[in-house]
Amino acid sequence: MTAFAALHVPGSPLLLPNVWEFGTAAFLAAQGFPALGTTSLGVSAAEGEPDGAPSSKDATVRLARRLTGLDALISVDLADGFSEDPGEVGALAAELAEAGVAGINLEDALGDPVRHAAKIAAAKERAPGLFVNARTDTHWLGEPDLGTAIERSLSYVDAGADGVFVPGLAEPSDVERLVKAVGVPVNLLFLPGKVTVAALAGLGVARISLGSLPYRMALAATLRTVTAIRDGGELPLTPPSYADVAALLPESH
Repeated sequence: MTAFAALHVPGSPLLLPNVWEFGTAAFLAAQGFPALGTTSLGVSAAEGEPDGAPSSKDATVRLARRLTGLDALISVDLADGFSEDPGEVGALAAELAEAGVAGINLEDALGDPVRHAAKIAAAKERAPGLFVNARTDTHWLGEPDLGTAIERSLSYVDAGADGVFVPGLAEPSDVERLVKAVGVPVNLLFLPGKVTVAALAGLGVARISLGSLPYRMALAATLRTVTAIRDGGELPLTPPSYADVAALLPESH
């Protein structure tokens, strides 16, 4: 078992903050978070590209390589692998594993589950030590059928997935059924107002991702800061100092 896999404990889930650029990741790593993930929405937005589009692949890989220098294990959101060719997805997985990445996320976008399973198998064949988190979008894209989610998840586990991710799933009885059915660590997305870390832990969830929430909260905090200054109000948060942030960055050579 890898160090990253060992963090996935049913009942004591890994809380995985998702980041979109180096500074945020360095700040969170310095606070002691043992693992960080990337967010495809945040990375794509930072690049001015559509979410998860192939045009964001290079930025995703570039960020991943930088993040592996931090004192944290890194999982990379690869959307659908940026390709329909399992061989290309396997090659990308191998490249990231060689760079020091601990895990990847691959989502099916409710496409052909056989092809998605082939992508997972290719990733595990080329990078056996990489934690492959197989995401199915049954509950994220508006088709919340638990039977379909379990069926897809099991096919991905059969293909070699180390964990399954069903974003949007929140109903406690459904979560419990999924956890019992799949036999591998279950990852869910934190949904404000719908789930809590404690409740998901009690249902046997092994990983809780924050997804694009930190990025979207950063946008909200930026707007509140600017409008507070404009309107003569108090800053909404106390920021780290310039020196504190500068100290997190690599030294120039």
